[in-house]
Amino acid sequence: MPFATRDTIRIYWKLDGADDRPALVLLNSIGTDMGLWDAVLPTLLPHFRVLRMDTRGHGASDAPEDDYSLEMLADDVITVMDAAGIAQAAVAGVSLGGMIAMQLALDHGDRVSALIPVCTSATMDSNAWADRVAKVRSEGTAAIADLAMGRFLSPGFTRTHDSVAAGLRAALVAMADAGYAGCGAAIRDMALIDRLASLTLPVLIVAGDRDTSTPFSGHGEHLAQKMTHAQVVHLDAAHLAPVESPLALGGAIVRFLTSDAQKSVAEDTLFEAGLVNRRRVLGDEWVDRSLVGRTALNSDFQAMITRIAWNEIWGRPGLDERTRRLIVLAITASLGRWEEFALHVRAGLTRDGFTREEMKEVLMQTAIYAGVPAANTAFAEAARVIAEIDG
Repeated sequence: MPFATRDTIRIYWKLDGADDRPALVLLNSIGTDMGLWDAVLPTLLPHFRVLRMDTRGHGASDAPEDDYSLEMLADDVITVMDAAGIAQAAVAGVSLGGMIAMQLALDHGDRVSALIPVCTSATMDSNAWADRVAKVRSEGTAAIADLAMGRFLSPGFTRTHDSVAAGLRAALVAMADAGYAGCGAAIRDMALIDRLASLTLPVLIVAGDRDTSTPFSGHGEHLAQKMTHAQVVHLDAAHLAPVESPLALGGAIVRFLTSDAQKSVAEDTLFEAGLVNRRRVLGDEWVDRSLVGRTALNSDFQAMITRIAWNEIWGRPGLDERTRRLIVLAITASLGRWEEFALHVRAGLTRDGFTREEMKEVLMQTAIYAGVPAANTAFAEAARVIAEIDG
């Protein structure tokens, strides 16, 4: 089994998925291990190289005595990522895992490409967690099993999936008391909320609408208020969303993490299609000059007009290209857009877009409906372009 060691503490981890996929780290809640994500994996593996680990004190990882901290647990994740050869990854975590993920993004921002806190919080009741830690240390995890299970899963899911609930309970009771208590101390002492506004990476906040442990009201909403750029998705699930709603959660993660890439591919496709039309209508020389002249200021604008004007509009089948060219002459003359007017006069006359006689008739029509001054200037501009062409 693969273990990563930090300060003599062994952390168990597992890596699944193709090497050429982007990396995704999954972190478990308190009282569970990496198996929490088992039902979500089939949705994630076609898209990601998935790294899971048993949080310190859980599963096959070591469970040292004394309190843990979120900083310590985040450093454990870095140790595991290094062992797996992963320089940067998106990180999703449930409950405690989400807290660790947020700490990781704050302390090691260069290692986290996107953040997905699931059914979690940055504002837990420290007194309640102090009591729980003390209870586990004196009586064991069996003493808080009923409390935890009542929040892990919704009553309806427990009734219809009793074997799943029984397995979760058995694992909770069997886990090391020191591990649960140590992680409970990390939750008790966390100080995240006031730092979250500094995060600028992509964030997807996942809330379970049946979650009574960290409901959106009072918990997820505070994350959304601090990370104002974050997206929020609600699932029909209690606290352990990977167990109750694995398909919905997996789908939300895939959509969130692949949307930018898919958008980029779609935009590139539309740009290339628009560029074909733009070159056909205006000519390679003008288009090449325009592309070379792109700057940081206008490059997005150039891309937008190529995708929309030249692909969406000029690519529509409802009008033939000659008609479109002549409409552009009428509109640019009417609005006094003389640079565009001259561009399209030159392109139309030199690329067999329309004849000089057709252009004259359009300008005569423009004189009636847009005014004689507009047509007068249009005839002068057209004559100038024609002289340059003939010269």
